[in-house]
Amino acid sequence: MAVRRTAVAQLAGYPIPVGQVCVELEFRRSRFVATVGGASTVAAARAFVAQMRARYPDAHHHVYAFAVGYGAAVTHGMSDDGEPPGTAGRPVLAALQGADLGDAVVVVTRYFGGTKLGTGGLVRAYAATARAALVAVPRAQRIVRCCFEIEVGYEQYAACRHLLQDFGATIEAERFASRVTVRGSCPAAQTDELASAVSGVTAGQARFSRGE
Repeated sequence: MAVRRTAVAQLAGYPIPVGQVCVELEFRRSRFVATVGGASTVAAARAFVAQMRARYPDAHHHVYAFAVGYGAAVTHGMSDDGEPPGTAGRPVLAALQGADLGDAVVVVTRYFGGTKLGTGGLVRAYAATARAALVAVPRAQRIVRCCFEIEVGYEQYAACRHLLQDFGATIEAERFASRVTVRGSCPAAQTDELASAVSGVTAGQARFSRGE
């Protein structure tokens, strides 16, 4: 399995597959079955591949590609699973990249029909089957969230908490000492606006810091 990571970048959100979709095509009596599903981690992608191997135990090949993350913050993986190098995993990955999906995995299962397709035929068959399934899969938008920590005085705590609710922030922990420390998360696209609003409602007396 080849795995490639790219640099991390902040995203507001990105499209992901919803549920599973299965599409079957036939090329010169060989059956190609493409299944698309979601995978938010590399471990989840590998588990999906294992699930397809168990679903089709008598198949000759289980070629796959995955994209965990999206854009500049993505981990790619692929495998030819015994097909000639470059004829299977790479075209499936290219189809996935062209589909503009994140957190997705595609497995193309092949049942050999007795007629060799040749290098070009394999590339076309795997790419076409993967594309057909990727076009059919329903999509949703995954909202990327950013962690934050706010340290504020007791006299400004209530106003700050109401503000967090207005921004759709999730409060994960609070600590009450000489000042109140609030830890939570909010949509990444609103982090700067939230920081500015917290500064405004507390007259610049709150400390706002953000995490990953």
